[in-house]
Amino acid sequence: MENDLFDLSGKVAVVTGGNGILGRSMCAGLAGKGAKVVILGRNKETGEEVAATIKTAGGEACFYTCDVLDKNSLVTIREDVLKKFGKIDILVNAAGGNMAGACIQPNQSFFDIDVDSVRKVMDLNYFGTLIPILVFGVVFAKQKYGNIINITSATVERPLTRVMGYSSAKAAVKNLTQYLATEFATKIGPDVRVNALTPGFFLTEQNRTLLTNPDGTLTPRGGQIIQNTPMKRMGKPEDLQGALIYLASDASRFVTGSVSVVDGGFDAYAGV
Repeated sequence: MENDLFDLSGKVAVVTGGNGILGRSMCAGLAGKGAKVVILGRNKETGEEVAATIKTAGGEACFYTCDVLDKNSLVTIREDVLKKFGKIDILVNAAGGNMAGACIQPNQSFFDIDVDSVRKVMDLNYFGTLIPILVFGVVFAKQKYGNIINITSATVERPLTRVMGYSSAKAAVKNLTQYLATEFATKIGPDVRVNALTPGFFLTEQNRTLLTNPDGTLTPRGGQIIQNTPMKRMGKPEDLQGALIYLASDASRFVTGSVSVVDGGFDAYAGV
C-alpha cells in the first residue's frame, strides 16, 4: 500500500490563535491526521477546551497562554515545546482580527479613520505573523525542514468597503508569505516551505453581528456577500481543514509561496 501523503502522524504543529472559531477547527483537522497540536492563544479557558476536545477524540494536544506580539513569551514556549516533543514541524499563524476604529463606516470617509486602531490591526495581523515566524523559524532553520502556513483573507485580492485596516494588514501577510518562500528555500533549503491559506467568508464571533441579524437572517452586507459567492453560502470552519492538511503534509512537498483560496468562488465571481 502506498503511503498516505496527507498523514501527519508524528508531526508537531504549533497553531497561534488556535482557540478561535477557525483556529480550533484547524487544530482538530491537524490532530485528526495524527499531528501533535500545540495551541497558542490569549484565553486560557477556551484554549484548554480545545486541547481537551482533541484529547477526548484520541489526539494529543496542549495549550499555552500567550500574546503573539510578545517575543520573549514565544521563545519560552518554543523551548518548552522542544523539551516536550524534541522538534517542531509545522507553524500555523491563525492569530488575527479587526477592530471598529480601523474600519470606515458607510457614514464616514477615509479621513475619519483612527490611525492608532489601524496600527493595532497591523500589529496583530502582520507582526502577529512575523514574530512567531522569527521565533519558531529558528527551529526550522536548524532542522533544515519546516512548514509555515499563514492566514490571509478574501479582502486581499478584492479590497472590500469598510475594512481598510484589516485588508492592508492581510495584504502584507500575503507579501510576507511569498517573500519568505523564496528567502528560506534559497538560503536555508528547499524543505522549509511557506504558504498561505485564504479563507473566504466564515461566521466568527467577530463578524457575526456585521453579517447576520439576531434571528440568524443575513444583514444587507451579509446578503451582498452571498450574492457574490457562487456557492451561495458562507464557509463552515471544517471547510478549511482539507486545504490546511494539504499544505501541512507531504502532498504539497513541491509547493511554496502559494496561496490556497477557500471561498466558495467569491474571488472568481465577476458579478455579471
